[in-house]
Amino acid sequence: MKKFMAMLKKNENVHPPPTKLLDLAAQLCQELQSSSPSLEKLVEAMMKCKNSRDFLTNIHVVRACVSVHIHKGQHDAACRLLEHCKAEEKEELVQLWHEVHYQRAMEKQQTDVLTPLQKFRCRKRNPPPLSLCPEGLKNRNYSEEVRQQLFRFAAEVTANPDKKQREELAQAMNLQPTQVYNWFANYRRRQKS
Repeated sequence: MKKFMAMLKKNENVHPPPTKLLDLAAQLCQELQSSSPSLEKLVEAMMKCKNSRDFLTNIHVVRACVSVHIHKGQHDAACRLLEHCKAEEKEELVQLWHEVHYQRAMEKQQTDVLTPLQKFRCRKRNPPPLSLCPEGLKNRNYSEEVRQQLFRFAAEVTANPDKKQREELAQAMNLQPTQVYNWFANYRRRQKS
């Protein structure tokens, strides 16, 4: 830690900072515990320097910064940091985005755990920004063509296909048999209500 602080001070006005300094920052962020005072001190030093954006290209540094913000209850600061960081690991950044919002929800509800449904609702209310998902969120719905074929089969043949029929449908529509099974189970449930 002392070595890093000395290097940081020495390279304060060097842009971009030396790779050795960035690597050492990432290594320290990985080694230190998420709620330790040492990590808070490290994050504070990195974020106060002129080259703070350069440190935010490493996922380990980003994770450490978000962890410190969450520990301090600074959820908005954690979200801003995620929106503007330049790390390449977009999926992990989206996961961190959700973790920030889960933590906020747990504090608001004064609980230690969220149910899967609460997490789902939290994700729906707080979708990640375009800077984290430039191609947009994954759509989990089937295409219109697939849905039409499934609806047609349910109306014309049966709403409760047997295993062989489900496997044939799955193969024809490039789906897994369990996906077809679940679609028909949900279809029957919707018909009842």
